[in-house]
Amino acid sequence: MQRSFFVYGTLKPGGSNYTSYLAGRTSTEQSAWVTDAALYTPGMYPFLVRDSGLVQPGDQVSGTVITIQSGLYHQIVNLLDELEDYRPGQYDNLYERVILTAQSASGPIDAWTYIAGAQALASIRSGKMRKVDGGVWDNMLER
Repeated sequence: MQRSFFVYGTLKPGGSNYTSYLAGRTSTEQSAWVTDAALYTPGMYPFLVRDSGLVQPGDQVSGTVITIQSGLYHQIVNLLDELEDYRPGQYDNLYERVILTAQSASGPIDAWTYIAGAQALASIRSGKMRKVDGGVWDNMLER
């Protein structure tokens, strides 16, 4: 099944990795948000987390639900997995790819989402990353 992606950081339209990986390769893009989630960053890119103790009541993450053009789907998913250092079944992934429900103006959408992997969560818990205010990744932070 080809599933949409919820992107919230450098893969959002306007982000550095959007240009490299997604521009001209999507069939739809719509603003969306994930509730009960927060963003943390070491500086150049964010991690979405949903773990208790790291997310406060009312926290949400803003982003975009993108649908990859069907003829490019498997190629782009493989490229995104490589970018996000995600390998199915591995414990030491930088990010994990999971299905989350994003909310949009047209209703809820179940979408693949890259969330913080175990090592990133350990760094966040040890205070090595800061929380991104308001759950909105500003692409200016990439520069």
